[in-house]
Formats: sequence, structure tokens, C-alpha cells
Amino acid sequence: MATEKVIMAGFGGQGIMLMGQVLGYAGMLENKEISWIPSYGPEMRGGTANCNVIVSDKKIGSPVISTPDTLIAMNRPSLEKFEDSIKKDGILISNKSLMDIEPKRKDIKVYNLDISNIAKEMGNTKIANMITLGAYIKATGIVSLDSVMEALKKMLPERHHDKLPLNKSALEKGMSLIN
Repeated sequence: MATEKVIMAGFGGQGIMLMGQVLGYAGMLENKEISWIPSYGPEMRGGTANCNVIVSDKKIGSPVISTPDTLIAMNRPSLEKFEDSIKKDGILISNKSLMDIEPKRKDIKVYNLDISNIAKEMGNTKIANMITLGAYIKATGIVSLDSVMEALKKMLPERHHDKLPLNKSALEKGMSLIN
């Protein structure tokens, strides 16, 4: 792995920014270069939100991503907006729970996962982002589960550390969806 560029996109309130921040922090814990740029639509909750994250073994020349290695699309508008930009032989992780269309690209690896429904089955819809992050780190090998858990521990306020086991279960569930 030299450099991994990912666009994470979805509705505001789906934990897109947190997912990107956790990935970036995990990359820093592994002594990698990282870049994280958030982008919000007109409203925060319910509007569109995406972030560009770059994790690299070498210096990052530009934090702007026009052709991502990976797209994480948590809803239909995100898939429609960014699918065409994924590099050939790149990766798409899409949340088919919230989509009524199929990804159309045939020159990329597609993981069309039932993420929101799995989160519901696990008893907490707010962990969909961690299920997705688990799938992503398994598909790319960009950072380790241990680094992601350490990042969560450092980022979450102490009062939320009781949620770490649920987050770990969500990450592991996501990893199990990738073969």
C-alpha cells in the first residue's frame, strides 16, 4: 500500500464525518500520512455529507480527491454523484439498505451490503458507519482493527467508552461481510 484515497458519502447524521476521522486517526497511529476534508450539503442532519480521506506511506501532495480508489456510498444520492469518479479496478462499498438502484460500474469491485438493516438487527442503527468502516478496512487492509479501536478510544469522550464493545462488534461484523 502506498496511498489509499477514499470518498465517504451519505446523509448528514449517518456518521460519515466520524467514520473519516476515525480512519484518519487510525492511520496516524500507524505513522502514516493522512488528510481528512469534510464537505456538507445545505443542512447538517438529513442533508448530504461527504469527506475525502487519504492515508499514505508517503507525503500527500494534494488533499483533493478527484478519482478515489474507494467510494463508500451510504445512500442513493451519494452513489449517483460519485460512482463514475472511482478509478478503474477501484472499490465501491454501498449501503443497499437505502438504495433502490444497483451500482452500474462493471470495472470495479462492488460490495453492495445491507448495512442499515444489519445495524438494525444488531439493535442500534447508529453503528451502520462502524459496520461500513469494518468492511472498508477488510477490503483494503489500509489500517488494522486494533488501530481503529485505539482511535475510537482516544476520540470518544470517557462517558461513551461503554459503547466501545458495540463499536468493536460492528467493525467485526463489517469485516465478516468481505470475503
